[in-house]
This record gives sequence, structure tokens and C-alpha cells, in this order.
Amino acid sequence: MFNNTDKHYNQFSAVLKNKFGVKVYKITLDAGFSCPNRDGTVSNGGCIFCDDGGSFSKAHSNLLSVDEQVKIGAKTLSERFGAEKFMSYFQAFSNTYKPVNELEKIYNSALNHPDVVGISIGTRPDCIDDDKIKLISSFKDDYYTWLEYGLQSVHDKTLKKINRGHDFECFLKAYEKTKEAGINVCVHVIFGLWENHDEIMQTAQTLAKLGVDGVKIHMLCALENTKLAEMYSAGEIDFMSEDEYVQTVCDFLEYLPPDTTIHRLAGNGHRKILIAPRWIGKKFEVLNKIDNEFIKRNSYQGIKFVYKDT
Repeated sequence: MFNNTDKHYNQFSAVLKNKFGVKVYKITLDAGFSCPNRDGTVSNGGCIFCDDGGSFSKAHSNLLSVDEQVKIGAKTLSERFGAEKFMSYFQAFSNTYKPVNELEKIYNSALNHPDVVGISIGTRPDCIDDDKIKLISSFKDDYYTWLEYGLQSVHDKTLKKINRGHDFECFLKAYEKTKEAGINVCVHVIFGLWENHDEIMQTAQTLAKLGVDGVKIHMLCALENTKLAEMYSAGEIDFMSEDEYVQTVCDFLEYLPPDTTIHRLAGNGHRKILIAPRWIGKKFEVLNKIDNEFIKRNSYQGIKFVYKDT
């Protein structure tokens, strides 16, 4: 069991509560960033699964300033869920894709609220450099600081197929620089990318060897106005079933180190624009099935992880 919970995996929300002693929630922010894979710098059209919101949950209007988004988000999460502390989470698009002097102003504006205890910045590994890492590293003494890298898979053939615009080596270089600076790293992966079970487990084993601090797992899904939606409509792709996803999640977590924090296993933020698979909108049902599968197996995160000799 992890963090005095009944979970069989290292749930990030429980880690936050243990660290700060109270409920801590992420405030999702949209600071008007773009992405080099959408503006033509890297390629045209962006990743095949990315919608016009750039994975933003649209919890509030992105027309508001970052300060206003933080203030409103904190009030809403406090009233709705009893949250007492918060992490500012830059979610939409690539949140390091501006000059470092602009980034400094944006990030600082997200840390003004007295109850913000951390910052998490979602981005791509090709949108980071030494100056940006130095800036983000400057927050870590006072705030719980994370960089979230969209990797999706360790297999270059998959990254090419989804029009990712970078390869695994690019991620590896960014990851190593970030870890050298003492910044926590959460890696995003997607299941259902035309990969067989062994290939997905190879991603798990690679991340385990790297010792990543956190992992966020997504299920490939077709959203309105995406290339993937067109492919689904044309019968070019099908998706994992709910049961297959649950089995694969448990298999994946069994290979990860027990201290790797799990930031996401299921979500329902795209219900209004979700085309398929429809089951991913049932967040708590999916999470319960994952819990039950671990109980059925008498298993847990890290049961297959092999520690290096010291």
C-alpha cells in the first residue's frame, strides 16, 4: 500500500497530501502558448490527436490573465473539493515555447497566490534549453517544481506516425538536462498508438531504468477537429477496450519503480468533444477497475521492477 491509502500504486494526490499535510489540487492554466509542431516550425498540423485547445481542460476562460485564472481556480477548487493548497499547472500547448524573459513574468504571476505551493509546466522536449531550465530550477527551493514532458512512446516509429516532430533521443537529452538541474520530471505516455503489448512494456521498462519521478498515462482518443478523428471516421483506426486498457495500465505500473508518482490514469476532461472511445469519460469506473485488477492479481506498482546493484 502507498501513502497510507488503499491504493496499489503511488498516487500523486496522496503524495501531495502527505507532503503538505492538506489537500493540494492543480489549477490548470492557459497562458496563450503555442506549439512548434502546430505553427509550422517543426511540421504542419501538429500531433494527430491534439485538438484546438492543446489538451487544455477548459476549466475557465483562457482570456483571463494568469493571475485571474489562479485566483478563480483556487476559489473554485476550495469550494468544490475542499482544497487548501494549490499547484499552478501550465497545461495548454507547449508552456516553455517563449523567450525566457517572457516565461519568467508568466511563471511568477502564477506563484503570487498565497496558497500556491508548487508549479508544474507541461511542454515538449524540443522546447527547452539551458536558460529555461535555469529559470525553472530557480523556483525549486520555494515551490514544489515539476516539468512535464510529452513523450508518448519511446519508439521513434510511433512518434513519426503520430507526427510528434521529435524523436526519443531529443526527449532523453532534455530529460537529462532537467534532472541535472534538480527539477522533478513527469513523463506523459499514450496507450493505443498502434503498438503491441511488448512495445508498450518497453516504454515502461525504459522509464523505469531512467528513474523518472512521475508518469501520466493517457488513452489515445479521437477528439473533434483532429486528424485522428478523420482517421477514425475513415475506419483507419480502432481503440483499446476499457478492459484492455485496465490490464495494460496494471502491467505498465508493475514495471515502474515504487517511488515513481502516478499523476493520471483516467480522466473525463474532454467529454463534450470526445468522439471515441466513449468509455474514457467514465473516470471513476476506470479507476475502480484498475484498483480491483491489482487486488485480483495480488499485485502492486513496482512488483516487477529490478533495482540496480549498488
